[in-house]
Amino acid sequence: MTASVQELLDTFAVPGANAAELLCDRHPAGDIALSVVSADLSSEDISYGELREKSTQFAASLASLGVRRGDHVATLMAKSAELVIALLGIWRLGAVDVPLFTAFAHDAIEFRLQSSGARLVICDADQRRKLLPPGEVPTDASRPVIVARGDAFGYDLSLAEMTAGTGAFADTEAYDAGPVAVGGGGTLAQLFTSGTTGTPKGVPITLGAVASFVGYQSFGLDVRDDDVFWNAADPGWAYGLYYALLAPLAAGNRSLLLAASFSPDLTWAVLDKFHVTNFAAAPTVYRSLRAGSTPEKSHRLRRASSAGEPLTPDVIAWSRDAFGLEVHDHYGQTEHGMVAGNAWAEGLQSPLRPGSMGVQLPGWSVDVLADNEDVPAADGESGRVAINVAGSPFMWFTAYVDAPEKTAERYSSDGQWYVTGDTGRRDKDGFIYFSSRDDDVIIMAGYRIGPFDVESVLVTHPSVVEAAVIGTPDEIRGEVLEAFVVLRDPTLASDELVLELQTLVKTRFAAHAYPRRVHFVPELPKTPSGKVQRYVLRRERAAMGRP
Repeated sequence: MTASVQELLDTFAVPGANAAELLCDRHPAGDIALSVVSADLSSEDISYGELREKSTQFAASLASLGVRRGDHVATLMAKSAELVIALLGIWRLGAVDVPLFTAFAHDAIEFRLQSSGARLVICDADQRRKLLPPGEVPTDASRPVIVARGDAFGYDLSLAEMTAGTGAFADTEAYDAGPVAVGGGGTLAQLFTSGTTGTPKGVPITLGAVASFVGYQSFGLDVRDDDVFWNAADPGWAYGLYYALLAPLAAGNRSLLLAASFSPDLTWAVLDKFHVTNFAAAPTVYRSLRAGSTPEKSHRLRRASSAGEPLTPDVIAWSRDAFGLEVHDHYGQTEHGMVAGNAWAEGLQSPLRPGSMGVQLPGWSVDVLADNEDVPAADGESGRVAINVAGSPFMWFTAYVDAPEKTAERYSSDGQWYVTGDTGRRDKDGFIYFSSRDDDVIIMAGYRIGPFDVESVLVTHPSVVEAAVIGTPDEIRGEVLEAFVVLRDPTLASDELVLELQTLVKTRFAAHAYPRRVHFVPELPKTPSGKVQRYVLRRERAAMGRP
């Protein structure tokens, strides 16, 4: 595997490289890059040759607007061929993409636009209204907007005209469409952390980072040339951008983009009709499939993977019957992509261990540091999940944008370790077990309790869909556990069910770690990428003055 890691670094992390060339131009023009699937299961195949032609014209049109290397251009677009064409056009000029998730409202969008200094926005027509506060009318003095797939205001620009070189962009031949060399250290995109534990921070993603993305696709997901690959994540977030777009394009693997909202029935239908063999999605997707699955659902999966938050053992058990294989959990963050996991590639597979997110992947060195020390913890001892910088040739993150203090918090005092902000433990064989975010750890009577451990037990109850556990103040114990539970049938809520859930935790996890209070709620607060926001539950509980 070491030679493969070096080969990837030699391809993507070198001077003189350009993303559009590496992601598109070097592949055979007739090969299919992606298939865009609509809600009615119709689809459109897009070749690398078409991507090259249209993105080159789009780059020339952008250049005519003054876009140059290093400029930031935001994309507020759903999964579509137009999105991929726009990205390749941006990257031909050496400009920087600022991905915006289409579920964001105005304030979240404006924060990212202001923080990144984006000089213009490319958006779908149905997203246009979000660029201004509710009720405000756009004017020609607003930030320039390029509108795709729908009607635009009279003063907006048309992506269709820019891509075709027509209308106002009929005379763009004189403009240099690149490709502009940025090298492996050049910035490709600027994402923002989810904000689960504070203000979102800008993360510059380098072209060299693509080496690690392709590595994960090969080692962790085991995507092969004859696979029908579908990563269901949204490209407005890291897992979707890195592994639904960048990695498949870089490797020349055809992938599916579903241009429709998620539903369990539609997901089953896509898996069936398009003969998907390699599938990746967040745990929420698998839980939804489990809730709505029927024995008649067919598939041809040989690989199924999960990322975004820990995969609970109940989903893995369900997948054995539903898929005939176990979903493999993988671990990573926006700042570095996927670094550990239960790898699918031959030669890297090991039997799944309950609760484990796997071992370090090739190109990465991952360990658990002892509390208050920058040295590895003893086997089985809880500590901080960290990445050894020197031992990780795939490591590409160096700093948050304009946030030196936040950057310093992520590194050990000697700079040798990147500290993820997650806690866990490592067994003697190198398997890592996620516990929680640092600020989610519950300390009760001297015991450190990770909420994920308790949540994993609660969701095994047949009445429970999802659960989140937080620590709340207690005069005697310091903190006690409280659980917020979403039921399959809200009418099942009762004192008897509370007792059942408390007893379940006592018997399945630990007698002292059961939730003292259980609240039945219609839904859990989550980030747009699907991560549970436990800090919101803590804040709401404090505001209500609950005993």
